[in-house]
Amino acid sequence: MEFELSTWAFLIPAVMIAGISKGGFGASIGFLATPLMALVISPVLAAAIMLPILIMIDHANMITYWRKWNWASVWPAAAAALIGITVGGFAFGKVDPSWLRLGLGSIAILFTLFLWARTRGWAPQSSGPRGVRAGVWGSITGFTSTIAHAGGPPVTMYLLDEKLSKTTYQASTVLLFWWINLVKLIPYGMVGAIDTSSLMISVKLIPAAIVGVLLGVWLHKRAPEKQFFQAMVVFLFIIGCKLIWDGLTGLQG
Repeated sequence: MEFELSTWAFLIPAVMIAGISKGGFGASIGFLATPLMALVISPVLAAAIMLPILIMIDHANMITYWRKWNWASVWPAAAAALIGITVGGFAFGKVDPSWLRLGLGSIAILFTLFLWARTRGWAPQSSGPRGVRAGVWGSITGFTSTIAHAGGPPVTMYLLDEKLSKTTYQASTVLLFWWINLVKLIPYGMVGAIDTSSLMISVKLIPAAIVGVLLGVWLHKRAPEKQFFQAMVVFLFIIGCKLIWDGLTGLQG
């Protein structure tokens, strides 16, 4: 499988964005990687190329953030994610990505509005017990991550409500996606999404992923904690708007 230079011009930045996100800055922005790749290749191929890269990054990040996570926050969401991965495995390649983006974008914007209202005392300080939130957001994360590696927004919604430090927050996302992405190999393998050709492309994109991760770690260490979480909320809102736009334009097309 050979790509033109114009195609690589989309694939390389997409992988770098994923690396920056997983390196520790802008957890939600990692979602942009697969849609950006899908502008020049099929969505299924884009997802297949990204999965081995994401797993490689996850393993490297497990070393960087080893045991800095909050296990009490991670494990119920990880368990619930199995439900979403199972459903997503049956729906992989069949769900209209436009509807998925529209739904995710709407949820992301509503959540950021909820957080904004909370800071002004207009909304309760908790959106529910951890078990309930983990079950809902964990299942959604497993599903959207399986369909389009779009687990960033729902995980952000869940972990922002856990009120963790920025490093504990990032480490918790690392552990959760390390688990989710490994489990996703099962449905991807069953439908034959990953083959030798897609793996070769993944290998060629690894240097871009490494550069992205190093940049993400650098930004994470230098971002003040308050500004870090403010940036997460802003990223979530912007991505929500982008998802809604992409969903609406996709449905109209």
